[in-house]
Amino acid sequence: QVQLVESGGGLVQAGGSLRLSCAASRNDFTINVMGWYRQAPGKQRELVATITSGGSTNYADSVKGRFTVSRANAKNTVYLQMNSLKPEDTAVYYCNGYLGYGRPYWGQGTQVTVSS
Repeated sequence: QVQLVESGGGLVQAGGSLRLSCAASRNDFTINVMGWYRQAPGKQRELVATITSGGSTNYADSVKGRFTVSRANAKNTVYLQMNSLKPEDTAVYYCNGYLGYGRPYWGQGTQVTVSS
């Protein structure tokens, strides 16, 4: 079992930046894939960015060039640097972790609100 805890959400103006962090409750092994998903009101949860333990990344087209995902493997911590934020980025952002088997794990979510 793995617990994921997000932090760093908040309210920013369009064009501003935020950095999200997500830390796992245990560090005796490396989580294979960690990343971020988001869910806006009335919309389905969607992938934002993922990163493997080897450093391979994947981004949604809507955030490419603006967001950067990174991780500290030894701490099972994943970060999301969000720049040039737009109102359409407003959503609850969820941390995700996958061990390579079994079910993925989810954080409780952190609210990101971007005002115009």
